[in-house]
Amino acid sequence: MLAQLFAPVAGFGVTFSTMFRKVQTQEYPEVKRPTAARFHGRHQLNRHPDGLEKCVGCELCAWACPADAIYVEGADNVDGARFSPGERYGRVYQINYLRCIFCGLCIEACPTRALTMTNEYELADPTRTALIYEKHQLLAPLGPDMLQPPFPMAPGMEERDYYRGQVTGATSAQQEYVAERDSARAASTAGAASSATSSTSTDAQDKEVGR
Repeated sequence: MLAQLFAPVAGFGVTFSTMFRKVQTQEYPEVKRPTAARFHGRHQLNRHPDGLEKCVGCELCAWACPADAIYVEGADNVDGARFSPGERYGRVYQINYLRCIFCGLCIEACPTRALTMTNEYELADPTRTALIYEKHQLLAPLGPDMLQPPFPMAPGMEERDYYRGQVTGATSAQQEYVAERDSARAASTAGAASSATSSTSTDAQDKEVGR
């Protein structure tokens, strides 16, 4: 009889004995444990010091991927639309993180060190399409001495000079080119907006006359 009476108390004895012990677990995401320096996380497409992209659209990363998670579509650099040193660049770059197994074989296959892996591991999302990362999501952010492509290579430099580390930042000639390009785009956008406004105003006047 006494055994049945104290049986629930004995069961709670385990609970009471552990209530005041130090908690060994970490509450995620309130407390995030730092990853190792060489942790295989989300990929990143790197840039040269002046802002041009390192990816040359060779598609070797896609061929090396055992999960078929990478899709690359290369294109030729042309005058006025240069995104990387040399002949080609990656026009389309996609990584499907629903398939990626983070093995790092794509990193080993990249001949220009354009593709590396970051320490970012929080890739969960409620939709499947959001886990297919596009090029603009994978590109490294612009540094303080970088410019937004497209723009010409540094004057007097060739493709091999970029990979030898002889380019350390954007030159004044590149800065002037980008400034002229952006001002021309701004003027074109303003002109298009003005034309659209005048067209709307004319249509409104025609409707008033029709009435």
